[in-house]
Amino acid sequence: MSVLAFDLGAGSGRAVLGWIEAGRLETMDVHRFKNEPVRVNGRFHWDIYRIFHELKEGIRSAYEERQDIESIAIDSWAVDFGCLGQDGELLRHPYHYRDAHTDGVMEQVTERIGKKFIFERTGIQFLPFNTIYQLEAMVKADSPVLKETRMLLMIPDLLRYFLTGEMKSEFTNATTTQLFNPRTMDWDEELLKAVGVPREWMAEVVMPGTRVGELREDLQHELQVPAIPVYTSAEHDTGAAVAGVPAESSSFAYLSCGTWSLMGTEIEEPATTPEAFEWNFTNEGGIERTFRLLKNIMGLWIFEECRRAWRGDDVSHEALLEQMEEAPAFQSFIDPDDLQFLHPADMPSQIQQYCRETGQKVPETKGEIVRCIMESLAMKYRHVLERTEQLSGQSFSGLYMVGGGIKNTHLSQFTANALGRNVWAGPKEASALGNITVQLTAAGKIKDRHEARKYIRAAVEVNAFSPKEHTAWNTEYESFCKKTGLGNGLSKVKKA
Repeated sequence: MSVLAFDLGAGSGRAVLGWIEAGRLETMDVHRFKNEPVRVNGRFHWDIYRIFHELKEGIRSAYEERQDIESIAIDSWAVDFGCLGQDGELLRHPYHYRDAHTDGVMEQVTERIGKKFIFERTGIQFLPFNTIYQLEAMVKADSPVLKETRMLLMIPDLLRYFLTGEMKSEFTNATTTQLFNPRTMDWDEELLKAVGVPREWMAEVVMPGTRVGELREDLQHELQVPAIPVYTSAEHDTGAAVAGVPAESSSFAYLSCGTWSLMGTEIEEPATTPEAFEWNFTNEGGIERTFRLLKNIMGLWIFEECRRAWRGDDVSHEALLEQMEEAPAFQSFIDPDDLQFLHPADMPSQIQQYCRETGQKVPETKGEIVRCIMESLAMKYRHVLERTEQLSGQSFSGLYMVGGGIKNTHLSQFTANALGRNVWAGPKEASALGNITVQLTAAGKIKDRHEARKYIRAAVEVNAFSPKEHTAWNTEYESFCKKTGLGNGLSKVKKA
C-alpha cells in the first residue's frame, strides 16, 4: 500500500507518495506547485480554490503512478481559516495571516480579557495573527461574513472538507488558534464567548491519524479514481515536521526552519508555568497526544523580503550568501521577532532603521545586511534553545534542523557556532515525511512515532555541523542579548 501526503507551505505545495518496501521507507514526489496569495482591495487572501485545484491534480498524478493508494492527508500552515454558510459554501477567500486587519487587535483583546487568563486556558504564545485575534478583528469590523457563518474550518480542515464533505477539526492545528483548551482537550467556551464566536461554529476535534471520510463521488468521477479514504495527519505543518525529525532519542530539540523558524521539544503535558508565559512560549498539539513546547521565530522571511526588495539586481541565494562572506562579522544584530519585521514596506530599510535606533553600526551593503540577518537568527536560536531546556527540564547535546531552510548551509553552521553544540541538518521535507508516517502508523504499518523516526533516519541524509570559532561567538552572544534588549542568556554556552 502507499499513502499520499499533501504538504502545503506559505509559498509552495507538494504531493508526495510514501510506502514501505523491503523494510525501508520510500517516497516519490508526484506534483509540485506554487502557492501565491492574492491581494484584493487592499486585503491579503489565500487563493484557496487554486490550492484545491492543485490537490486534485496531485491526486490524479499520484493515481497514475500507483493504484494502491490507501489514504490521503493534508498538512499546512496554522491560524488561518475559512467560514462556511448555511448551504456549506465558502463565504469568502480566507485572509492571509500577514494581512494587516489584525494590527493592534491582540493588544485590545489581551487588555480586555487578560493575557494570563488566555495563556492559562490555552498554553499558546501571543502572536498578533492568531485565530482568536483574526476573529476579533472581523467582529470589530462588523464583517458581513460572520453574519452568515455556520461553521469555521482551519485551512487543512477546509480542504479536507472540499475532498470529503465531512467537517472535522484536527488537534494539532486546532491548538494554534488560541481558542483550544489542552486541559479539557476541547474548544474553550469562555474564550469563544469573549470574542463573540458561537460554540456551534467549531467542529469536533479529532486526533492525527483519524479517518474522516473518503473522496466525494463527484471527485471520483472527475479524477477517475476510486473512493480513497481521507485521514487527518498532524495537520499543522510544524506538527508534521516534528513527526519527521530523525531523532535517535525521545528527548531532543528541533528547529523547523523556513519562512518561520520554530524551535522546541516534544513533551507529554503542556508547560504553562509563569516562565513559559513570560517568555511567550507555546504548547501546540503533537502526534500521539504529545505537545510541542516551542517558540516561533520570524525566520528566513526577513531574508526573503530583502530579496524581494532588491528585485532586479543579482539577488539569488547563492550570490547574496557570497556577498555575506565578504562582509565583516558581528557588526550589528537585530531581534528577528521584533514586530517591525512582521510586514514592513521595505525590509532592508527596516533593518537599517532598527540598527540606527539601537546605536549600532548600520549595515549598508547587501552582504552586510544578509550577515546581520543570519548571525541574528543563529544567536536567537541559542537564546530560545537555552530557555527550552529550562522550561522542559531537559539538556540537549545538539539541535536537529529540518525544513527548506537547511539548504542554507551557512545558517546551519552559524547555528552550530552560536550554540556551541552539534547541529544535525535534514531532512528538508520533514513535514511531508511526518505526514506520511502518521498515515502509515494509522494503517498499522508502523508501530508508533519512535519507530517512524527510525524509518526516517534510515531513509534520509542528515548533515552534521560541528561548532567553530567558539570563543568569538560566545563573546558576541552577550553583545547580541544586550543590543537587542533580550537580556543575558540563561547560561554560558556548552563547550564544543
